[in-house]
Amino acid sequence: MDQYEVLWAGFGGQGVMVAGQLLAYTGIKEGKNVVWLPSYGPEMRGGTAYCTVVISEQRIGSPIISNPRAAVVFNRPSFDKFSPRIKAGGLLLVNSSLIDVTTDRDDVTEILVPANRMALDAGSPKATNIAMLSAFVGATEVVKYENLLATLEEKLGKKKELLEINRAVMLAGYELGQKAMKGAGKKVKA
Repeated sequence: MDQYEVLWAGFGGQGVMVAGQLLAYTGIKEGKNVVWLPSYGPEMRGGTAYCTVVISEQRIGSPIISNPRAAVVFNRPSFDKFSPRIKAGGLLLVNSSLIDVTTDRDDVTEILVPANRMALDAGSPKATNIAMLSAFVGATEVVKYENLLATLEEKLGKKKELLEINRAVMLAGYELGQKAMKGAGKKVKA
């Protein structure tokens, strides 16, 4: 891996920033160079929130990425704004629980992740971001699953009940991402 840039985007309160931070912390745990750059809309909850995470084996030249290699979008406004910016050959993960359209681009791989449903099935809507994060890691292997799980336990392990739900969602999301990439055409409905 030379450098991997991923943009995380959704409404404030969906856990977009936490997902980006967990990925960044895991990259640091693995000894990689990492940048996490947040951006908030004027409102904290309900406004647009996004962050960019860059993970690299080499020094990172700039944290500003106009055209990321991947985007993980949690809502329709984020889909509309950021899916056109992905580099050709890149990856788009879509929260298909809230986004009912797909991209018309044929130069990216699109994975539809029913993240809200996965989180609710496991017992908490707060785990939606973990479903998206783990599906991304399963699809890209940009960090190791066991290190991501260790980071999750370190950062979110204070509430045992929620930790168990997050672990279950993380495994399901990771397996979904791996399965999607093994059968990857350009659009993958998981």
